[in-house]
Amino acid sequence: MKPDTLAALGYHAAALLGRLPWSWLRALGDVMAWAWRKADARESRVTRRNLEIAYPDLLPSQREDLHRAILRTTARQALETLRFWTRPPAENLAHLRERHGEALYDAALASGKGVIVAAPHFGNWELLNQWLASRGPLAIVYRPPASPAGDAFLLRVRGADNIRQVRAEGPAVRQLWKVLKEGGAVGILPDQQPKAGDGEFAPFFGKQALTMTLVSRLAERTGAVVLFAWCERIGPGPDFALHVEPASPAIADADPVAAVTALNETVERIARRDPAQYQWTYKRYTLRPAGSGEDTPYR
Repeated sequence: MKPDTLAALGYHAAALLGRLPWSWLRALGDVMAWAWRKADARESRVTRRNLEIAYPDLLPSQREDLHRAILRTTARQALETLRFWTRPPAENLAHLRERHGEALYDAALASGKGVIVAAPHFGNWELLNQWLASRGPLAIVYRPPASPAGDAFLLRVRGADNIRQVRAEGPAVRQLWKVLKEGGAVGILPDQQPKAGDGEFAPFFGKQALTMTLVSRLAERTGAVVLFAWCERIGPGPDFALHVEPASPAIADADPVAAVTALNETVERIARRDPAQYQWTYKRYTLRPAGSGEDTPYR
């Protein structure tokens, strides 16, 4: 079956699931989280190891409580994202009960200097994409799945008006540079581990993590405004608070290590607002510094 056909089938399945009441989606997410723990699934194992690295001072019982909360939030976020992907953006944006820094983003966009939005994996970043697209054209960087059908699905569900998706590959920097020089907006998830040689190591929750230099290189070369933004889940229902804040000037430092250190410091600060809303199911520390003698902590 062709990738586009599979993507269309996946979209219709997601749309059907997204029609369930919010209370049902939350309950289904809780069942998913319970199943991950029961089966010791990859999501459960990676989260537990990341918490051992990031929160070594917590008591085992405290880490287990946080582990449960993270898996529950992760599962709920996955299901609510299917709904956001298959419902009208205007309907989705009605779930933003609070908006902090909205004028800051609009002013940066109006400056004509170009805007780089660094959006950590915190809260619901897909809802953030839709809010950004509601303010004007947006180019977002994404890492395509290995499956052609999966890639076609992402292109479909994120293919709303004003959103241009740029594959995180060689030509990406040139495309993003052009968007910024024309005064446009670029969205980047800054806490994804790049390929070896494409980043610098800097502390993240007390452990060296290979960190992308894309944000700092674009900021230094284009003079674009760098902002951090996220949609934080608030309250028991599908309610969110939008946050936009200026980045530290150090993120555009010519020294790449200084730049990624400043980047990680901000991402960590945001993640610590509510650790259960951060994406701990991701293998953030797989690659280790050359000559350190360290092995991947996920074996």
